[in-house]
Amino acid sequence: MSTPTPRTSHAPSISAPSARDLLGSALYEEAVGYAVARTGCAPGRAESQVRECLRYLYLVSRHRDRLAGLFLPVEQDIDEIWHFLILQTHEYQRLCEQRLPGRQFIHHRSIAYGVYQERHALDRGRERSAEEALRWIPLYTAAFGPFDADAMPHWTVVRFLHEQLGMSLAEISALPSHTPGLRQPEPAA
Repeated sequence: MSTPTPRTSHAPSISAPSARDLLGSALYEEAVGYAVARTGCAPGRAESQVRECLRYLYLVSRHRDRLAGLFLPVEQDIDEIWHFLILQTHEYQRLCEQRLPGRQFIHHRSIAYGVYQERHALDRGRERSAEEALRWIPLYTAAFGPFDADAMPHWTVVRFLHEQLGMSLAEISALPSHTPGLRQPEPAA
């Protein structure tokens, strides 16, 4: 008789559907083909792009209450897949309203992170901006497990933490939902 392996904080706590399940095989293959044709990347890399785009949409849909209005910086390749999906209007609407957990249409607005930061600088201090930039990471790992080398290049913050700050993917994946050392905003007087 084997002893069950205890669950770690890195194991997915929910069973999130795969990108292929969310899109259906035909649209999934079209999206992968689009990524290959657009970038010349290998099919495996294109599949990673499509997977991470769908994970992004899944998080935004599932956690509207925690992520609405926040800028979740993903790399351009993910944004391009999202643009491709939006142009498949019927399928994109069905994805948002029938297949993703929030069951609501997800609108898209292109804006550079620097512009977003400038527009919200008066509303947010540095600590709050940092908390918002990290808020989605525990939600990602709860749904999909720890970040791996295939996922990391598509998420701007994860790539920054790994490449610029030297954090391992395991350390990034273990970030708590409230990052110690970041103060909560003081109430207005």
